[in-house]
Amino acid sequence: MTEQMAKAGQIEIAYETFGRETHPPLLLIMGLGVQMLGWDEDFCQRLADRGYWVVRFDNRDAGLSTHFHDAAPPNALAALMGDTSSAAYTLEDMADDTVGLMDAIGVDAAHLVGVSMGGMIAQTVAIQHPERVRSLTSIMSTTGERAVTTSSPEAQAVLFTAPPADRQGYEDNAARAFRVIGSPGFPFDEEAVRQRARRSFDRSYDPMGVGRQFLAIYASGDRTSALAAVTIPTLVIHGELDPLIQLPAGRATAAAIPGAELDVIEGMGHDLNPVVWDRVIDGIDKTARKSER
Repeated sequence: MTEQMAKAGQIEIAYETFGRETHPPLLLIMGLGVQMLGWDEDFCQRLADRGYWVVRFDNRDAGLSTHFHDAAPPNALAALMGDTSSAAYTLEDMADDTVGLMDAIGVDAAHLVGVSMGGMIAQTVAIQHPERVRSLTSIMSTTGERAVTTSSPEAQAVLFTAPPADRQGYEDNAARAFRVIGSPGFPFDEEAVRQRARRSFDRSYDPMGVGRQFLAIYASGDRTSALAAVTIPTLVIHGELDPLIQLPAGRATAAAIPGAELDVIEGMGHDLNPVVWDRVIDGIDKTARKSER
């Protein structure tokens, strides 16, 4: 596991790998504002132990990948009202980043696993570059259809809380946020959340980058009809109690992709609690092996 940089089109992507490069490649795509640290090292290693070359990376505007500091300020309120003109880029651009990273590290086609916004990016890669995707696992994500992409009031409040300016505030905010959006059916490891928040803040802190990613989601529209053309083995995983992207979004995603399997996990919210790791990894592995056959 060594952090490296790769040139992907016009930007640079920070990434790390687990396992043997000779094994089938599996890319992990993280969600809104979260660095690749959101993919726990133990989770990545367990996937590598199943026989995959696992790659986790920072999306643009997160972590050590390229940040678009010179872009116009993102106007989230206008985006919610339908005006996405302040978007610096779209999910299609972020999907191209993923393919650019694959090009840079010599991967023709990979298994894609994405959570939340990462699931949206993975879906977009499968739509735009079907020859580059072996299998797709979309976790706690959505098709982009507004009618099914709903949040509880409490989760919305977390999403639109003004970002703190200092390290302690960032850590405290992360702990509060995951108490709201995390899995109510499983134990909450607050210290693990705080530790990851401290690591993330020290590594890179860019609240405007989170805003630019948020605008990319809103500027990218509804993928439902395009997902009908996705024919690779697909698994959709969703928490029964997800308050941020509620369960109807997961059901809609599975319904949009022909032959997709849906795994609804009781007690799961909008996080990857260690309690569910074995079930999630089993699902990823089973889905990937369908394409390997």
